[in-house]
Amino acid sequence: MTHYQKLLRVSTNGKSFHNITAKIEAIVAESGIETGLCSLFLRHTSASLVIQENADPDVLVDLANFMAKIVPEGNYYIHDAEGPDDMPGHIRTVLTHTSEQIPINRSHLVVTVHTPPLKRN
Repeated sequence: MTHYQKLLRVSTNGKSFHNITAKIEAIVAESGIETGLCSLFLRHTSASLVIQENADPDVLVDLANFMAKIVPEGNYYIHDAEGPDDMPGHIRTVLTHTSEQIPINRSHLVVTVHTPPLKRN
């Protein structure tokens, strides 16, 4: 069984979404693996991985607004070693994932197929 491992660094400036799909796809292609699993693990304790569509930017805006409502920033927390968004970041990580498994087929990630939205009445 072939294994391939690579460290990917993603620099951020605070709370935000970052699309790393192309970087992951490049690593999968570089690996030479044709069929298998791509295992992603995020080592940061107040960041997480989410798999979402990238067709409509409103999805990410809605997700950010939802997270801000259920995990607000403010003087609610004791832990604030890295600033006011530190503890809310830890809580968001508990609600999401720090790892993902994505199938590889024909040396490509098997991604969710985007279907057209339903017509709204």
